Amino acid sequence: MQSLAARTPAIIAYQGEPGANSHLACKEAYPELEPLACPTFEDALAAVKSGEVRYAMIPIENSVAGRVADIHHLLPHADLYIIGEHFLRVRHQLMALPGASLETVKRVMSHTQALGQCRNTLRKLGLKPVPEADTAGSARMVAEKGDLSEAAIASSLAAEIYGLQILKSDVEDEQHNTTRFVILASDPDDAEPGDGDVMTTFLFRVRNIPAALYKALGGFATNGVNMTKLESYQEAGTFNATMFFADIEGHPAEKHVAEALRELDYFSSEVKLLGTYLQSPYRAEVQGRIAAMMPHYGSGRG
Repeated sequence: MQSLAARTPAIIAYQGEPGANSHLACKEAYPELEPLACPTFEDALAAVKSGEVRYAMIPIENSVAGRVADIHHLLPHADLYIIGEHFLRVRHQLMALPGASLETVKRVMSHTQALGQCRNTLRKLGLKPVPEADTAGSARMVAEKGDLSEAAIASSLAAEIYGLQILKSDVEDEQHNTTRFVILASDPDDAEPGDGDVMTTFLFRVRNIPAALYKALGGFATNGVNMTKLESYQEAGTFNATMFFADIEGHPAEKHVAEALRELDYFSSEVKLLGTYLQSPYRAEVQGRIAAMMPHYGSGRG
């Protein structure tokens, strides 16, 4: 059987317009692949499933804004597999037409979340925020309108694509602003045991019995498996948290992970493994920074 790379074109899909942060993530993680802009997440996932593209780069959570809500509803039915992850440090740039300045600009367009993440800077500059559908689209609109009083908040890549000048760099209020992406493929490509530190992502639905979630998760505690993410969401119009999305550290082939998953399966009506993949180097970098800060925390205690 041909490999996925041999069977699919060297293209990676993302949701958004050219210059979006997802576009930037594609260029960072897979510079050898051609990025393909898609109007919606559904379109990006469908492109993978049809074989039109090799992968899709999909955001699932942000350190400031939290989870990307749509994705958790799409993944269970996408019939795709997570083969990797990528963390993008989100850097918001204030951009306008060549010839514009902080004195001429009065209004700033961008996605609602981006505007919120730059709230303090915009207030200090006395600029009026104008919510739009996305960041890169706002940059395109500024370029098309030709108004020196209009600006946009978007990526440096968007400024390059649409011929805008950056009036002020890194205008986000929080310097830790980071988005986690997962890379989706039509076929599983799990990391092998011993390849390195890995993540395993899965969906599960607990049985309708008392304390089912507590019992289902007990195996991870007793077997020493670190769960880094657990989120619930509603399905089929109910107000019950029926489906859960989880990330754990470890490989299903490892004994302690296998035992934990076996216990999860016993107390669940459905368990679906989405992929086992190498951890991004970003995780180790964050852990290193936290470890370096711990002595400072301790020194302040009486």
